[in-house]
Amino acid sequence: MDNIYLFMLIAITVLAVFDIIVGVSNDAINFLNSAIGSKAISLRTIMIVASLGIFIGAVFSSGMMEVARKGIFVPAQFEFGEIMLIFMAVMITDILLLDFFNTLGLPTSTTVSIVFNLLGAAVVMSLIKISHSDTQSLADLGSYINTKKATEIIGGILLSVVIAFSVGAFVQWVSRLIFTFNHEKKVKNFGAIFGGIALASITYFIFLKGLKGTPYYSDLKGLLEGNEIFIILGSFVFWTIFSYVFEMLAKKTVLLVVIAVGTFGLALAFSGNDLVNFIGVPMAAYHSYEAWAAGGMDVAMSMAVLEKKVPAEPYLLFIAGAIMVLTLWLSKKAKTVAETEISLSRQGETHEKFEPNRLSRAVVKGTTQLSTYFGAIVPQSVREKIGKSFEKPNFVLTKDQSIDAPAFDMIRASVNLMVAGILIAIATSMKLPLSTTYVTFMVAMGTSLADRAWGRESAVYRVAGVLNVIGGWFGTAIGAFIAAGFVVFLINWNPSVMIPILLLLTAILLYRNYKSHKDKSTSKIDEDSLTTAEISSVQGVIHESARNIAKVVKRTNRIYSNSIVGLAKQELPLLKKSKGQVVKLSNEIDTLRDNIFYFIKNLDESSVEASNFYINILGHLQDMAQSLEYISKVSHKHINNNHKKLKFSQIKELKEIDDKLEVLFADTEKAFKSESFEDIGAIINEKKEVYDLVKDKIKQQVKRTRTEESSPKNTTLYFSVLLETKDLINATMNLLEEYHSAHDASVEPATIEIVDGTNVDTDKKL
Repeated sequence: MDNIYLFMLIAITVLAVFDIIVGVSNDAINFLNSAIGSKAISLRTIMIVASLGIFIGAVFSSGMMEVARKGIFVPAQFEFGEIMLIFMAVMITDILLLDFFNTLGLPTSTTVSIVFNLLGAAVVMSLIKISHSDTQSLADLGSYINTKKATEIIGGILLSVVIAFSVGAFVQWVSRLIFTFNHEKKVKNFGAIFGGIALASITYFIFLKGLKGTPYYSDLKGLLEGNEIFIILGSFVFWTIFSYVFEMLAKKTVLLVVIAVGTFGLALAFSGNDLVNFIGVPMAAYHSYEAWAAGGMDVAMSMAVLEKKVPAEPYLLFIAGAIMVLTLWLSKKAKTVAETEISLSRQGETHEKFEPNRLSRAVVKGTTQLSTYFGAIVPQSVREKIGKSFEKPNFVLTKDQSIDAPAFDMIRASVNLMVAGILIAIATSMKLPLSTTYVTFMVAMGTSLADRAWGRESAVYRVAGVLNVIGGWFGTAIGAFIAAGFVVFLINWNPSVMIPILLLLTAILLYRNYKSHKDKSTSKIDEDSLTTAEISSVQGVIHESARNIAKVVKRTNRIYSNSIVGLAKQELPLLKKSKGQVVKLSNEIDTLRDNIFYFIKNLDESSVEASNFYINILGHLQDMAQSLEYISKVSHKHINNNHKKLKFSQIKELKEIDDKLEVLFADTEKAFKSESFEDIGAIINEKKEVYDLVKDKIKQQVKRTRTEESSPKNTTLYFSVLLETKDLINATMNLLEEYHSAHDASVEPATIEIVDGTNVDTDKKL
């Protein structure tokens, strides 16, 4: 290429657009979570308010751009060609890393990503330079890296985690102590004062402190500095009066205004603080290229020019802000990331996204013991008084219903926005690239803890989720450092060859992740998926259970047949597919069992006896799934370990059993699908023939083992399949008998009802 550096600059600019898209998808949703989770205002209003905040914040963000130029490395130590390689490696790695986390639906930090990308690329490039020098050694690495500033940035990011969690928990605990969960009455009495404090805090720290990081601060410096106390007091008085008047005229709580203004302020702080993560490197690359072109195009030119303060071009900030706003409205991955934080901070029970681990169990046990010890110090009367403030309204929602309900109330949403906005604005005014993801996430987790959202029923899952996310943050740092260093090494080896290859690879991976996420998010619900019972009558239980049983029997038939066919033909992919289908079925049955509490709570008083019937049905379904799971597991293990194929006679016998079971399962499915419960008796009679057939095959295998069988593995496998088939038949028959006996017990003499003037025969009643 005649001018590879121009090509690199164009590529970095294009990458910057995609970096904004993947970065906003991960970060921007953090400041929407409080408003979305509380459902205080409509989603459209939230998006409009946030868009304004992002756009204005983008224009105010130029003061942070110095971090990318000289915050991590010493630019004077690098030549133009080396700087461009560093920037190219950083952009490629940053996009792929953020997109990977977005696809997983985990919030990570764009600030940590860009800082450690720059650090990794700069360190490796420094080592390359040192290795080519006869006078330098590894000890000289410190002269290339801005260790003081880098340590300050990294320390600030890590410290923000502890501070955000602690401050969020404390402010929420005090707020809940004052307002309680039945806050409507308290808000009427103290809402104006709370609104005044919250809005004054947001106004001062977001709009005034945040201005210190912008080029516009010099025009207002004389007016603001030295008058902080008057501004705070004046702002508090204004917003308190405003809150009182708003509640009087609008007849609505001022918390709505706090959430709206807080969302705007947090969006503004996010944009002002994080835009450097997306366009700081491209702008530094542009300034480097500009200086190189003006300096005679000497590749060995020192990049000391980057140490000077260079204002950002307003039109570039304008374009970047527009892209951020469009991404906020259009990104589907942003919604996936949002689900993680909201689910971890939800006040009620929900479908937990994370599984507990040893560390989460240890943390919960340890904090529970500490809570007990500290609780013993506090007088009983004080504990009881505090406890009353944290008493939750007495209503029960199922896990599915809780998803549609607000995740938390407006008090918590207001605290989340107020505390996060203040912390981010303080860091921005100090020109520290504090991680907005860390702050908003840890504030939300701190307020959740203080609000007792992590109860004994959910704490182990929620803590596991928080630990997973924090682990992902450290993974981001380590991964960014190593990946950026490796990429810059590859590019330095042969820029003309490696840059096009890496750009093509980046495009392929981005498209692959996009396609994977799109397919996952738009996948249709399987028509054979089990449905959770949210009914309150006996008849509802009967019909709901009949539909689920028909689906389970249909899937059982398919899974069992696939296992036998896969075993006969030694088709490992088919057996692997069967294993996955069994796991999915077992998980769905477990979900139904998890819903028993809510099911019983929602039953009518006259229908309580249906609970025993429903519990027994679920028990039989679980027995069926366990038998299937064992059959699919041992079959897959046998073929995967490359053991001997079953004998032809064994395969023939298994196929014979499969054919009989197929008829039995088909008849059962038909009876439950059409709710022809009177046919169950005839189906039960079919069971003896199939059951006796399995017993006969077991006897035949015993004889073969005594005389001709030579493979212990085959014998073990064959007996395992036959014995579990017996258990599967028994579980299915127990299920049928449960329905049959319930049907016989509930049949009443024929009655006639008049519906719309028509005689309706109701001689069948369950």
